[in-house]
Amino acid sequence: MRLGRARKASGGPRTLITESEPRSPAAEAYRTLRTNIQFAGLDARCRSIVITSATAGEGKTTSAANFGVVSAQAGSRICLVDSDLRRPALHRTFGVDNKRGLTTALLEGLAFATIAQPTRIPNLWLLPSGPLPPNPAELVASKRMRELLEGAAADYDMVICDSPPVIAVSDGVNLSAQCDGVIMTVRVGMVAHEVVRRAIEQIEAVKGRILGVLLNSVNLNRDGYYYPYYRYYQSYNGHESKI
Repeated sequence: MRLGRARKASGGPRTLITESEPRSPAAEAYRTLRTNIQFAGLDARCRSIVITSATAGEGKTTSAANFGVVSAQAGSRICLVDSDLRRPALHRTFGVDNKRGLTTALLEGLAFATIAQPTRIPNLWLLPSGPLPPNPAELVASKRMRELLEGAAADYDMVICDSPPVIAVSDGVNLSAQCDGVIMTVRVGMVAHEVVRRAIEQIEAVKGRILGVLLNSVNLNRDGYYYPYYRYYQSYNGHESKI
């Protein structure tokens, strides 16, 4: 199933736009993503999802964070995992300590729930990266990673993993084989179609399940496919929302 196109919040303090501006078109787009994932899992429920991108700078971490927020806001128990063991960022987004995290769980064989930290968002826990290892690709591809993901199903309704870009390193591809589904984040106008296609082919080569593509940095103020949707959303909600 291919997901509908979604918008992205800008970086900095507005990264969690689903928290700061819950009525904005961008926040609504993340809720649409949440609904599409639910329908994608009717036949095979998605308990673990990887959010990645083809290259760096396409907004995968922002997307993972906001998807985690809207999923938790719907009442689901969510564990957001920073599985980018090269350039982790989620601990800064949520303001939590990063001394212990995913690498701790993997090396010591600890369940995610014993280390994951509650965030200010009800129902949302964050498992930060922990200390950065010398062999990140091997860790996320390990049998223990699969076991911990499977074990997390007893504690959470969904595990959402932020992963490194697919083209740059093999971590994202390896993790795709461990999880139930993959969302590919693409920044509009930044990456060539062929690069995105190659990234998807790498994921499918390890039997990763592509749930869809989420487009970032769509200009809602220009004429085109999204402009009528943006005007409709403004009218329906009775206010102007800046993205």
